[in-house]
Amino acid sequence: MASTDDVRDAGARAVASLHQSITERLARLIRSDEEWAAQAVDVGLVDRDWLADPTANPARIAPPNQVVQRFLERTAEQRPSVLANLGLSALQAMSLARTDASGTGTSPVTPVTVVFTDLEGFTGFTATEGDDAAASLVGAHNRWVGPVVRSRGGHIVKRLGDGLMLSFPAPEAAVLAAVELVSEDPSPLRVRAGLHHGDAVVTHDDVVGHVVNVAARLTEQAKGGEALASVDVRAAATDLRGVEFTRARRYRLKGLDPISASKVRRVSSSSSLAR
Repeated sequence: MASTDDVRDAGARAVASLHQSITERLARLIRSDEEWAAQAVDVGLVDRDWLADPTANPARIAPPNQVVQRFLERTAEQRPSVLANLGLSALQAMSLARTDASGTGTSPVTPVTVVFTDLEGFTGFTATEGDDAAASLVGAHNRWVGPVVRSRGGHIVKRLGDGLMLSFPAPEAAVLAAVELVSEDPSPLRVRAGLHHGDAVVTHDDVVGHVVNVAARLTEQAKGGEALASVDVRAAATDLRGVEFTRARRYRLKGLDPISASKVRRVSSSSSLAR
């Protein structure tokens, strides 16, 4: 006769097996509709890593305030007229994820990873193709970037012509997003990115601090198709798969002290991360 412990263990295994089966079926259902899956990941209802492999990754859902913020950002990109009547102040009020939870209005210093991106050769493209073509290119680029950034829990802080300033609470997410942006952008011009991690004042619509200046200057050092990350990013990103850092070298940054940084690139899943 089976002991109580044996029965308990058998029951636990049965429950775990059922849970795994339901999880896999749910992920397959979501993946069966590409548009549905893209929307769910974009607004944070499902985690993109979990959706790709639900047996190896935990199911994570963004907090409700971030879901609202990401939904509004997605809507503003795809259907700006829908939000026209809300006005900027209403949008800022809805950006709950970027406000101070204490309600005091203060913005404490917090660790953040900042990513700057721009399009290599954009000035020449504008001179050759004209302002209308350049504006169309930037618009299409921004619409493509938004879902990539939001699906990693990031935030588009500012749009500066062809450049973007992005912030991420998790350095791992920033690295993965930057590598995706420089590797897969469908625009005719290549994206380059610079990343730095450190303390900054983070509000609902801005990031202020030395980390911003370093990320911007690193972007200037990168070539199209490259993501250049400071050693601070490399040290903070402790759990990464599918990417590697090259050997760090010193870069002389305009108006700043020299800094060590590495290129970040994709590797096959079987390759190990260079640390």
